Amino acid sequence: MSKALIIFIKNPVAGKVKTRLAATVGDTTAVEVYKNLLHHTQNITHLIAADKFLFYADFLQRENEWPNEQFIKDLQKGNDLGKRMHHAFEQIFLNKYKKVLIIGSDCFKLTAAIIEEAYLVLEDKNIVIGPAKNDGCYLLGMKNPQPCLFKNVSWSTSQVLQQTISICTREHLNYCLLSTLTDIDDENDLSVEQKIYFKLKKSAQ
Repeated sequence: MSKALIIFIKNPVAGKVKTRLAATVGDTTAVEVYKNLLHHTQNITHLIAADKFLFYADFLQRENEWPNEQFIKDLQKGNDLGKRMHHAFEQIFLNKYKKVLIIGSDCFKLTAAIIEEAYLVLEDKNIVIGPAKNDGCYLLGMKNPQPCLFKNVSWSTSQVLQQTISICTREHLNYCLLSTLTDIDDENDLSVEQKIYFKLKKSAQ
């Protein structure tokens, strides 16, 4: 297999995930939203024709809804998001993969088709970027290690996308932007239907 998919997730612990969302809807509903995001991410990735590497933020969960025969599990390493992603890419490229993507678990609109499109983009481009509406990125992909993409970036801010594009331009890395999607960061990022659904879930508890 020449393709690899890195999936970064957080352990779904109330009070530790979706904290900006929790500020308005509460920890219980926020973790419920995140569990639904994890379920969505698993559904869209399990049939992707690539080796899949699941990196947990805090601790490994060997036996859960992510089958061990489909997802190779590991821990994120590093004291900020850039270092954690850089380490994951380096680790995967050591195994001679030709196309490597990384996604998170924050986007209800991400589909298997978009992920497959990203692999196709790497036929001609050095870098593929999935821009998020909050000016972050829901996907990043490359054909060989690019340590420059993980340095001097203001992670988890609205500057991530533009800084990433600026680095590509400066380093003469040809890139392609995919469709812009919404990451779920706070209550405003949920659709009307999602707000109704999670409000019903909350009232039923």
